[in-house]
Amino acid sequence: MSRAPRTVQAPVLRGRHEEQESLRRLLAGARTTSGGALILLGAAGMGKTALLDLAAAEAHDFTVLRVCGVVPEAQVAFSGLHGLLRPVTTALAALPPARAAILQRVMELGVADAGLALPAAALDLLSAVAARRPLLVCVDDVHHLDAASRDVLFFAARRVARERVALVFTADAGYTGPGGVPSRVLAPLTGDATRELTDDLSPVRLGDDLRVSLERVAQGNPLALGELVGSLTPDQLTGAAPPPESLPPAGRLWRAHADRLAGMPSGTRDLLLLIAADPDLDTATLLRAAGPRCPLIGLEPAERSNIVRAAGDRYVFSEPAMRAVVYDDASAARRRAAHRVLANLLDAGHQRLRRAWHRAAALDGPAEELGDELAAAAEATRRQGGHPEPFLALERAAELTERGDVRAARLASAARHASMAGRPQHARSLLARLRSLTISEETRGQAELLQGSLELLAGETASAHDKFLAAAGWLLDRDRALGIRALVRAAEASYFAGDNQRFIAIARQAAAVRRSDDSAATQLMFEYLAGLAATFKGRHAEAAGPLRRVLRLASSVRTPAMPVWAGVASLLLGEDGHAHMLATRAVEVARNRGSDSALPHLLESVIQAEIWMGRYDSVAANAMEGLRLAQETGRLNAAGHHLAWLALTAAVHGDEETCRIRAQAAFELADAHGLGVAAALGNWALAHLDLAAGRVADAAARLGAERRNNHVVVRVMATPTFIEAAARTGDREQAAAALRVLGRWADSTRSPDRLALAMRCHALLAEPGEAERLFHDALDLHQQGSCEFETARTQLLFGGALRRGRRPTAARRHLREALETFERLGARQWAEQAGGELRAAGQTVRPALSSKTDQLTAQQLQIARLVADGATNREVAARLYLSPRTVEHHLRNIFAKLGIRSRVELVRLLS
Repeated sequence: MSRAPRTVQAPVLRGRHEEQESLRRLLAGARTTSGGALILLGAAGMGKTALLDLAAAEAHDFTVLRVCGVVPEAQVAFSGLHGLLRPVTTALAALPPARAAILQRVMELGVADAGLALPAAALDLLSAVAARRPLLVCVDDVHHLDAASRDVLFFAARRVARERVALVFTADAGYTGPGGVPSRVLAPLTGDATRELTDDLSPVRLGDDLRVSLERVAQGNPLALGELVGSLTPDQLTGAAPPPESLPPAGRLWRAHADRLAGMPSGTRDLLLLIAADPDLDTATLLRAAGPRCPLIGLEPAERSNIVRAAGDRYVFSEPAMRAVVYDDASAARRRAAHRVLANLLDAGHQRLRRAWHRAAALDGPAEELGDELAAAAEATRRQGGHPEPFLALERAAELTERGDVRAARLASAARHASMAGRPQHARSLLARLRSLTISEETRGQAELLQGSLELLAGETASAHDKFLAAAGWLLDRDRALGIRALVRAAEASYFAGDNQRFIAIARQAAAVRRSDDSAATQLMFEYLAGLAATFKGRHAEAAGPLRRVLRLASSVRTPAMPVWAGVASLLLGEDGHAHMLATRAVEVARNRGSDSALPHLLESVIQAEIWMGRYDSVAANAMEGLRLAQETGRLNAAGHHLAWLALTAAVHGDEETCRIRAQAAFELADAHGLGVAAALGNWALAHLDLAAGRVADAAARLGAERRNNHVVVRVMATPTFIEAAARTGDREQAAAALRVLGRWADSTRSPDRLALAMRCHALLAEPGEAERLFHDALDLHQQGSCEFETARTQLLFGGALRRGRRPTAARRHLREALETFERLGARQWAEQAGGELRAAGQTVRPALSSKTDQLTAQQLQIARLVADGATNREVAARLYLSPRTVEHHLRNIFAKLGIRSRVELVRLLS
């Protein structure tokens, strides 16, 4: 028997700021004889009743009348009006006797003549009640109210514009309201609001993996989230059991869905069961599965009730949670029959996994044979995200398997696939089940390696390092290739942490077990470790050999990690274009396979190449997508990296507020998970922001400090920023020391972009005569490279030096080109610096084409453009991964800066 979930109430309404503001405006209007009405539309559990409660609470100076439509009274004429007006029948005395009699008759007998008499009398009564105090009318579930009462209330709602009356209705998402009454649809909560609500609801701090799992099931539904949190078992809280995959059957939301389903004809329920049994079922197969009946007609009741809707070549449930309700509502015999029908219709070739899944669910043969068939089909599939997910198929195959070692191997494989599918909590629970089984050495090795991988994805890097090393120690004597892979993963954990000494120690340990007969894939791993270890020691000439061998071996190795390793090698060798090609190809392959969980890490590889190439707009887009996918799939450490990249792009664009918000979020994850990369990137972003704003001492202090500046790769990337800041503050000794490190690496590459940066830094530290030659050399190198932004930075510095050397004519050409580049790239603060230098050099700087919009930060301009294109605040929030409240805050600032009052004026300004 299912236990009822605890009732968990949130103290505040999360993610409903716009709706709350609409209600407040409605009440404010009623207070000043400018009444109105609003219909709140949304699925069950979306917070409609909570908003009515809020409206009633805010209407402390109002008379409040409430009624709720209920199905048993939907056919009783005027039952809704009776429930609503009964508390104010004493006010009938204030009406003309004829109209009072009409209402008295309705209240006592439930009958009325057709025409305007009754609606007009009801409007007069509402007006009379509002004569002493404003009146708020709250009608919950108006779609269940009797039609006669609805007609009267909507008649009034269209005529209260000059009354002290506000009417608020709620209705199901599929309800088609009357004309003339404004409505708002309650959309699912956005990511920020969902996370805030989860924190409000849970009495204990939920693990990040569990939080992501709950949010996936809840789909932005506040009630669903509350019931899921309330249903969690101790084992689910600790990760020993998998997280819930559907709503609690004893909860209000499940019962609400079950009540809707109960009203469907039996034939419709049969068709819904087929759709629930296979979400990938196309309409053509549904027609064949239904037999002689026409499913399109049979599904009409479900379509009218908004249970299902047509989507392309198939039917889908309007609310994803309904699928589990439909499936669990059917008896075991009906479910098996549905699966058997589907198995017989699906092709054993290209629909192999789906067919095996349905055969296993139908128990259509001996259990062991069904388990073997299902496991083989799951292992053969190359695409994630379809039905069924391979990890669920392998888990089911394990349940059908009696042989202990085979069962354990299938559970371990299911855990690996669950991790690949972005279900880390489920993966951990599957690994926990192995503890009670006798497992082979191979399975144990795979499980140990996966434990470390899960920790590296969302846990502490130090813990991941220790788990990988423990796995490597156990594996090297049993499965050498897997043991070497564990060493590489331990090194990667050290890299993410910024612990160079640990990385070097692991590379030394790996070199001691290297053999001449290793496979190409194993050789590549050894070369990768050797190349990075030499780089971290500052021995760049020594690193070049192993790194080039990584690239040579990569062409013959086909592993998911190969593009990442080869991309890192390419970047360290200064071959940004090759790194970008490898990374974008890997992203494309992952997209084609539906491997969304792999994309956050792969997009990081793309971003790293694009940073060197100066493609900051592309970096921002990729980091935004990477952040969203990392949050959705439980890759929280990747989320920290993407937040830091977003902070850096905001710094380049001169958006101080966004840069600081993103950097702080990255720091929080970095501190909690030991992410040296994210901390160093966030620190670099803030230093770049300081330098662009002219706070050179602050920039130098940030990059010269030990804290959040200990990742060697990021530190070298940030060295040009540090040298410029240090040189301008007079700390030439520290700048020269940093330049020696940068110069050794730049000289070891073939990259004109890196050589140009080093040459620019030499110019900053040289005497005036020598500096001019070095600046010219730097610009010549820039012309051979691809980074326009850094070219403009060099032009700005050179132009400024010439201007200070009293050569304004020579300075102006460089400064003009720098200004044009910065303006084109949207680097606002750098453009201001270039403009100031150009004016100081004696040239009039033309005003920007749109002086008003130049007052906006980069993010404010992006929000303004989206709003001008017709996006709602919620849509903007989802697009930019912000909360609707943050978007609302930005919009207020945008309107104030631009001197406008409405979206209409914004459209005119930006058109």
